[in-house]
Amino acid sequence: MADHSNCGCTRRDSLRSLLGASLVFPAILSDLLAADGPVSSDANPLAPKPPHFPPRAKRVIFLHMSGGVSHVDTFDPKPKLIADHGKTTAGGKYLSRPKWNFRPYGKSGTEISDLLPHIGECVDDLCVIRTMKNDHGDHFEATLGIHTGSVTFTRPSIGAWVSYGLGTFNQNLPSFMVLAPQLPYAGSQVWGSDFLPAVHQGTRIVPGPEPIPNLQPRAPSPEIQEMELGLIDFFNRRHLGERESDAALAGRIKSFETAFHMQKEAPEAFDLSKESDSTLKLYGLERGTTSGFGWQCLVARRLAERGVRFVELIDSGSNTNWDAHGDMQTCVPLAKNIDQPIAGLLKDLKSRGMLQDTLVVWTTEFGRTPFCAQPDAKGREHHARAYSSWLAGGGVKGGITYGQTDDYGIEVASDLMHIHDFHATILYLLGMDHTRLTFRHAGRDFRLTDVAGRVVKEIMV
Repeated sequence: MADHSNCGCTRRDSLRSLLGASLVFPAILSDLLAADGPVSSDANPLAPKPPHFPPRAKRVIFLHMSGGVSHVDTFDPKPKLIADHGKTTAGGKYLSRPKWNFRPYGKSGTEISDLLPHIGECVDDLCVIRTMKNDHGDHFEATLGIHTGSVTFTRPSIGAWVSYGLGTFNQNLPSFMVLAPQLPYAGSQVWGSDFLPAVHQGTRIVPGPEPIPNLQPRAPSPEIQEMELGLIDFFNRRHLGERESDAALAGRIKSFETAFHMQKEAPEAFDLSKESDSTLKLYGLERGTTSGFGWQCLVARRLAERGVRFVELIDSGSNTNWDAHGDMQTCVPLAKNIDQPIAGLLKDLKSRGMLQDTLVVWTTEFGRTPFCAQPDAKGREHHARAYSSWLAGGGVKGGITYGQTDDYGIEVASDLMHIHDFHATILYLLGMDHTRLTFRHAGRDFRLTDVAGRVVKEIMV
């Protein structure tokens, strides 16, 4: 091992830099520690932090379906909507029956549509929330709302808030990782950190043969790489010493250490070659596959068991998604893409004893209208006033439904779950009081739930 004592660099110092800028990780590109001044070289904003109270869940797998999944065609059965199909509402719209039949599943008998039969098999582990409400009916704003709590201003994502509040278990991987084959509505703002330190921003992973580009070291040997990094770090430290208030520079130096460790651990996390045939079959994966929602779900389990605090999966992007204005039948391939993999994820987590402390969240930005402007319309429009999501594991009661919409699924009839309530409840399950998880910015304290939010303890074990 080379001796760096002649340049004042210790072995630990040499690990604080990375070949650096060649690694494309926005989440660790700038480890901006909190803004009050320079950060010591030993500060670590991702170190595990104590929760406000004992948590029920240690980590989150957040499944976002882009485009607006129809609640009346998936998780909210409406017999009267079937009976009154074609009749007009007070607003002159035509009621439109579900395109798929519903049937009871499991011991609980919760009804799920034939569009998602594999998820139906897991219904006894689900808390189906039928009374979600977002604050906007357009994709961009509603997608921001379900992720950041704000439909009007850019704010930190829920994953960034969780990272900021709790840190992470594994210092060799980012605390917040996003598996997204395409950019969703609102783009990278969906996983952004905004005014929180940038180290908490989500790191996007694109499924494919090289999910993390430029990860392999370019130096001919580890020893040479360490010498190079030690020298770079020496000059970085001297440069920083002349700029005591440059938190951005201090952050970059620290982030390079994280990236160095990722070279060792990340390739193994994305290597599915050692997974059994039975596990691959559970997710509907063929051996060697490096894309598809099954791949995303299996990688999510692997990241979760390796200590990543918050993993988000986005099934599609801002095009070719669940936004079925023209024909609801376009949802069939989308449902097939996610149905078995999500069921496989739930079953796999449960068999490994991980579901009890992993909170699985399934949601979309809004639902679809139970009515249409034309009597023969095949599609549905946006509907943010009432829609469905579900939670599983992590201290949530399984085999239950929460809330009721009216006879047609148009309005919430009881037990509203606003997005602020949804977020407050997720944070509570992680051991955090949403009113105490704050960050001072622009002269005021901000939080994920703004000035609202109710923890829905009725759904908890």
